[in-house]
Amino acid sequence: MKWFHEARFGIYVHFGLYSILGRGEWTMYSERIPPEEYALLADRFLPEKGCAAEWAKAAVSAGAKYMVLTTRHHEGFCLYDSRYSDFTSVKRGPHRDLVREYVDAARKAGLCVGLYYSLLDWRFPGYFDPEKHPESREALVKQAHDQVRELMTEYGKIDLLEYDGGWDADLSEKRDGWARFWRAEELNAMVRRLQPGIIINDRSGTDEDIETPEQVVRAGETRATESCMCIGDSCAWGYTRFNPNWKSSEQLLQYLVQAAQGGGNYLLNIGPDPRGHVRAEELERLQALGRWLSVNGEAVYGAGRCALIGSSQPGTVDLNLQGPWTRKGNTGYWCIFRWPGKVATAIRIATPVKKVSLLSSGKEFPFHWNEKTGKLTISGLPSLPPDELCSVLKVEFESVPERMKESDLAAWLEE
Repeated sequence: MKWFHEARFGIYVHFGLYSILGRGEWTMYSERIPPEEYALLADRFLPEKGCAAEWAKAAVSAGAKYMVLTTRHHEGFCLYDSRYSDFTSVKRGPHRDLVREYVDAARKAGLCVGLYYSLLDWRFPGYFDPEKHPESREALVKQAHDQVRELMTEYGKIDLLEYDGGWDADLSEKRDGWARFWRAEELNAMVRRLQPGIIINDRSGTDEDIETPEQVVRAGETRATESCMCIGDSCAWGYTRFNPNWKSSEQLLQYLVQAAQGGGNYLLNIGPDPRGHVRAEELERLQALGRWLSVNGEAVYGAGRCALIGSSQPGTVDLNLQGPWTRKGNTGYWCIFRWPGKVATAIRIATPVKKVSLLSSGKEFPFHWNEKTGKLTISGLPSLPPDELCSVLKVEFESVPERMKESDLAAWLEE
């Protein structure tokens, strides 16, 4: 897990036949398009050569350290040459192995390689009613095992496997039911034999290495967390032509820092258009994140949980109005999104402070730490924020920074 924790930031790529329709990756099911009709899209699916290199370039420009590509989504269309399906990008459409192109482009760009695979396939009636269609159910599960084996053997070292679609069609089962349906223990044992160093998410029904919440940043309790999020609307993973609610660069950066604050990762999605191009609205935001990380990445890469008060934490009434903290060793990084002006104040700090500086420039600032109250006051700051997205104060402590306990909650009234 070491590389995963150090990376903190990855780029998700949702690409498939749904990209042609431009209404999101669930269009086949949400509009109940029959498989025979939907399959006609395969011959219109003609992404331009070099599109995978464009995705990798966008990821690098964002400061991401890894990528994840949808090798096959719920529609059943494989972006590679599967021996167990004729519904692939090699046998139809572009007649190219897009997974191979992606893996090669990611590795050339120095990115760790992640593959997404949807266990469910809407073309199988045995998924929707397994008791009525037992042969179809068995064929679906066999397809999943066979195709995952292909992905784990045909593309060299794979760093991350992201399952999806493990839930049952009517959501009546719990996770252990999903695991039984997909024979998840057997499936994942096979994956680990073929790829001993791989990280696997929890969506086959068994817990495995990481949990992957969607559209929300949440710290994991027992496993590492990778928070997956769209740049636009939450229903628009695949290319959605009219997508009105783009998150700003500031919002995306806050989610990234919040993920690092909780010791987790942030997987930010792009949905290339039918020709495989990254749209300008996505690229602009990715590049803004990359510019910030090129200067302030020390506060994110390899940084993790900090005991000091963050911008918002469940189970406590204390909050830091300026922004969250991350930490490496004895150093805290105060990521200030709401710049306070010439003086910044943090409270309940139990550990002596040695030095305060602006991460981007190294400029030091005078400070006073009150050993009795735990209040840290930093003065001499510029009146305007040094960074347009987030200004980071690097605070060096004598030891790992700890939060001061308050035995008397009213004591501050008499300071």
